[in-house]
Amino acid sequence: MAKVHYRFNPKSLTYEKVSRTTKSVILKLLGYLLTGTAFSVVIIALAFTFFDSPKEKMLKREIEQYRFQFEVMNDKLDQMQRWAQELQDRDDNIYRVIFEAEPIPQEMRFGGVGGVDMYARLDGYPNSEIIIETAKKLDRLKAQMAVQSKSFDEVYNFARNKADMMACIPAIVPVEKNKGHIVSGYGMRFHPILKYRRMHWGIDITAPSGTPIYATGDGTVKFVGRNGGYGKTCMIDHGYGYETLYGHMKTITAKQGQKVKRGEIIGYVGNTGLSKAPHVHYEVIYDNKKIDPVNYFYNDFTTEEFEKIIEMASRDTQVLS
Repeated sequence: MAKVHYRFNPKSLTYEKVSRTTKSVILKLLGYLLTGTAFSVVIIALAFTFFDSPKEKMLKREIEQYRFQFEVMNDKLDQMQRWAQELQDRDDNIYRVIFEAEPIPQEMRFGGVGGVDMYARLDGYPNSEIIIETAKKLDRLKAQMAVQSKSFDEVYNFARNKADMMACIPAIVPVEKNKGHIVSGYGMRFHPILKYRRMHWGIDITAPSGTPIYATGDGTVKFVGRNGGYGKTCMIDHGYGYETLYGHMKTITAKQGQKVKRGEIIGYVGNTGLSKAPHVHYEVIYDNKKIDPVNYFYNDFTTEEFEKIIEMASRDTQVLS
């Protein structure tokens, strides 16, 4: 049975029965509905703001796991870069030194990585910083490995040609050591004819006129003839950046373009050009730069003999040419 509602009338001081119309019922129901809906919206909004749904919790756990894996990857990349640096150091300071190759410039090893817009597509995300850093490390490592791989290919070729290279590098004294001796070395010296100090680009080995002169390494005769103050001169191209020069010769038996072997006679000691006495002026050129020849006499002398040669060549004595 429906409840009967009454309303107090202050004028008549009596209670009057309230009659309920359909409109009032509908409006009341709508009021209840709107109030409930508003309350529900507030509750749901608060729930979504302060509490995660099961799916959100799962996604957050997944994102956190991804971030952890990126950190692990970065640690591994750091370790790989340290290994790559160790390989580069050994390559520059051991492998390439053994084969007398120039070290690879650092700008070549690390150049050409990254760019202004290269990582723009990775920006704008909550974890963009770690993603971009990982991408950069991967690109740097890729570039380093590409250069290192090419370098190892070169070192492999050096090693494969080592026997030929060792035969070509100047390694003996051009005059038999018991038939001649070094009287002046590489450096600033007083010239006996020109009467002033100037750079002496080789060593002078005195010996009797007509003493055989030997090629100090395998190669091809590059020049034969007179060469200014050097007098009669022979030059040999040994390859691998090496050349040798033999000056003041009496006669030259080698011919231009001839292939010669280490220890082969190419001519004889003389006194031609600006020379004060019979001797051979001997120079070693590497990559178009004249260097001290005594550093290449490692096939002819014991350690003690070599030390004496170094000491003799370093004296500031008067040259013969």
